[in-house]
Amino acid sequence: MNSTEALMEKWEVQLRKGTLELAILAALQQRTLYGLELLKLLQSLPSTTITEGTLYPLLDRLKRDELVDAQWVQEGETRPRKYYQLTPLGNKKLTDLTRLWRQSVSDIEWLLANPGPQPLPNTGV
Repeated sequence: MNSTEALMEKWEVQLRKGTLELAILAALQQRTLYGLELLKLLQSLPSTTITEGTLYPLLDRLKRDELVDAQWVQEGETRPRKYYQLTPLGNKKLTDLTRLWRQSVSDIEWLLANPGPQPLPNTGV
């Protein structure tokens, strides 16, 4: 892997880490999912592919922060599944994070579409 590819991979990892909480809250918006179901949903999207080792500790933190609630449900003869859903606080956090995400995307899109005519002067900072 050359240095450009390594830098791109590192950037993608950091972007994914920064958006996983928003992705999980969005996935649980108006629906209840059990852990493996949530993992498969996230893995089906290129920008949110994660492992169990990443998902479950994050779900535990979201539960401690009272953003999601979890409940064990026995379905027939299968082993019980832990279902996750947003709490009212989680819904508010989703709304807040969505607003920030959309503003960030809008700002970056504007910068990409409106490059300046001259480079900014080097201020030596």
